[in-house]
Parts: sequence; C-alpha cells; structure tokens
Amino acid sequence: MKRTGKGLIGGAVLAAMSGIGLSLYSSRVARKAEELVPAEGRFLDVAGARLHYLDVGSGPTIVMVHGLGGQLRNFSYALVDQLKDEYRVIVVDRPGSGYSVATGATTPGIIAQGAIIADFIQKLGLDRPLFVGHSLGGAIGLAVGLDHPHLVRALALIAPLTQPLEQVPESFRGLARIPSGARLAFAQVLGTPLSRLTAKKTLEGVFAPEAVPEDFVTRGGGALSARPIAIAAAAADLAGANDDVKAMVGRYAEIGVPTRILFGRQDAILDPAWNGHRTAAVVPGAKIDTIEGGHMIPITAPEACARFVRAAFAAA
Repeated sequence: MKRTGKGLIGGAVLAAMSGIGLSLYSSRVARKAEELVPAEGRFLDVAGARLHYLDVGSGPTIVMVHGLGGQLRNFSYALVDQLKDEYRVIVVDRPGSGYSVATGATTPGIIAQGAIIADFIQKLGLDRPLFVGHSLGGAIGLAVGLDHPHLVRALALIAPLTQPLEQVPESFRGLARIPSGARLAFAQVLGTPLSRLTAKKTLEGVFAPEAVPEDFVTRGGGALSARPIAIAAAAADLAGANDDVKAMVGRYAEIGVPTRILFGRQDAILDPAWNGHRTAAVVPGAKIDTIEGGHMIPITAPEACARFVRAAFAAA
C-alpha cells in the first residue's frame, strides 16, 4: 500500500513537471513567433474585440478577412501588393488570430464575428467597402451580407466556407479533438508542442496540391498559428462553425449585395461544388469562377485573385 501510494505521488509529480515543462516550451514558441512576425499595423477597439489591422494604398476601399488559423499576412504576403496602387486595402486579424483579441465573455462565432467586422467598418468610417473573405472569412462575409448589407458594396469570396462541413478536413482534425471546456489550457500544454510536430504535414495539406512557400512561416505569418492563443481560437472557430453556417444557409436567398465566388479547382480543404456552385445557385445574382489551384490561392495565385477582386468591384 505504501509503495503504491508513493508510486501514485511520484507519477503525479512527474506528470505535473512534464506539464509545466511543456507549458514553458509553448510560451517560448509563442515569444519566438512574435519576434519573427511582429505586429505591423494599428489597433482599434470595437464591440467585442480589439482588432489589429493594416491599412495601405488609396482609392475605393477593400476590407479583407482571413480564414481558419490564419491572420492578415495571408493577404499581405502577395495579394495586397497587387491591389494597393488602385485601392485602399485594409486587412484585419480576426478575433483570436494574429494580434487581435476577443474582449467579450464568450468566443465569438461566425455571426458574431460578422457583427464585429461590421462595427470595425463603422468605427473606421468606411464608405461601403468591398468585402473580401477567404475560407472562414468568406462565411463571415456572408454573415455581414445577411445582417449588415448596408455597410458593404459587394462580397468577393475566395475559397469560402458556405455550407455545413460534412466532415472536418484532415488538416484540421487535431483542432477538432481539443476539449471545449479547456481549450487554452490544452493548447498551452499539448496543442503547441503537437502542432510543431505536425506543422509540415498540416501546411502541405492546406496548400495541396501546390507547394508551401519556403517563407510562409515569416512572410505569410504562419509562425503565429502555433501559439496557444491562436490554437485555442482556431479550435473554437471550428467547433462553432457548423451551427452558425446552418443558421445562415436558409437565408442565402435574402442576400441583396452583389456576390462573386472564386475557387481553386483542386481545393483539398473545401469542396468547390459544395461550397461554391451550390451556394452561387441560391444567392441572387451570384457568380462563380474557378481557376487552377488549391485552397491557399490568395498566396499561390495572387494575380488571378487580384483580377477576381477587380472584377467584383467593377460589377458592384
């Protein structure tokens, strides 16, 4: 009995020390990521969040919102440079991503993030910008189009999430396993170390069939996604996505702002037929284009995405 008790105590001490060690490792990873990819924009307090954003160029305004596990450098990597000589381009970190934080009592879902971006547009005094959303950011664009249509000129959705996920993409299944009651604690102890081990495979899946750019970790901001706070936020985004998307799908016929959709035909994350053509068929007047490429076309095909954005603005 005594030996058993000592063994249990020893095991508990070892587990606690291992947890502390992993937590310290995660904190070091987060600090290093922020050194590699520092905040480069401004901050604005809005209802429910403190948002970090980059504002460049001049002319008619475009607001860009990134997808799951990303941040504004997914756009500033290449697409912003394609547009900033013609437009005022504002790229923003979603709450919990990059350097933006949610300030409410709960983690905001897609519809709530739509309201946050709507307040962001109003606080900046923007005159009906074109809304560009990639992946999960596309779902947020649809939420803005449904609930705040007077604030945007049109929607230009790149590889958007528009329909309920029938299954979680393989690259994001690790996020789906994070327990809802302790996301940040789990991410601090296990999420960041595990993400470091699986980062190469995860990025290859997200970019497939195209290669991951060698400088994506820094220039594309990928390093920030390994921080515990980013992992916890992405897990929350994923967990709540279907509920909000299901609530929006039945309302797509109400969307009154011009809507265009662009997909890479080889997208391995979101099916173009399910999330693109199916949605374009029910949104009034919506048009869909497809190009060669995968899910990360804002990075891998910036020229084609820029043409798509220009066309969306012209049509509006």
